[in-house]
Amino acid sequence: MIDLSDYSQAQRERLVYIDFRLYFTGVVSRTDLMDRFGLGAAAATRDFAQYREIASNNTELDTVSKIYVIRDTFSPLVVHSPERVLAALSQGFGYGLDSDEKPLIPYEAVSLLSKPKAEVLAPITRAIHLKKVVRISYTSGSGHSIREIVPFAMGCDGLRWHVRAYDRKREKFGDFVLTRIGHAEIQMGENPKDPETPPLDDQWNRMLELPIVPHPDKKSAEIVKRDYEMQDGVLKLRVRAAMAGYVLQQYHVDCSPNHSIKDEAYRLWLKDPLVLYGVESSMFAPGYQNPN
Repeated sequence: MIDLSDYSQAQRERLVYIDFRLYFTGVVSRTDLMDRFGLGAAAATRDFAQYREIASNNTELDTVSKIYVIRDTFSPLVVHSPERVLAALSQGFGYGLDSDEKPLIPYEAVSLLSKPKAEVLAPITRAIHLKKVVRISYTSGSGHSIREIVPFAMGCDGLRWHVRAYDRKREKFGDFVLTRIGHAEIQMGENPKDPETPPLDDQWNRMLELPIVPHPDKKSAEIVKRDYEMQDGVLKLRVRAAMAGYVLQQYHVDCSPNHSIKDEAYRLWLKDPLVLYGVESSMFAPGYQNPN
């Protein structure tokens, strides 16, 4: 990896974009850079010259097509996060006003069926950023109610988005599903009290290491190990206690002490269920039995 700290933020973004396009599509052109960053031809040419000066073995110019192509000696300038790469390839690079931005490769995926509304999401995220209280209308299993919450973080279990917040009604920290919030309004004159702040949320601050292994009673253990890049047959998943139950539920992890879930969908087993002791979200962990 190469240190780009001497360059401006704008320059770093353009150099990383060139690197990204070469690495994951094999080609990049001046037009790509001009369209993405609104540059003139001369500025784009300078960026490519700068990139080739930094990484001379990464690319060469095809003199016929005038497109830069990847070389066999390519070595990425930076670490490209797979999550960000897949998002960029499938949805476009960055966040812009152009709603017609096309994916860089053919792409198809099932989107979340549970999608929060922008008019609910916006005041929640503003309150998180500004450290404010929000009054919400919320529907839960016990019915509909008006609550004041102090949100401080967002979380997604793979199926739906939650907001982590202090609930003044129940006087404890908890999770609120965004799609169950009907209305949200920031209380600008209301500030969080000391007991309502993130450092006192034990479940959020407690980090767990979950030892997940192929289910002992199911076939294809070697395939499962490869699917999850297990080391020595174990996936050590670090997760917040507040999120653990949701994650185990989403990934169909059998959390019973004797790996007793027979459903073929459960290809994974939590090797040490006791790691969930005292974890409030363990109520969502499939098959988990509280030792108490």
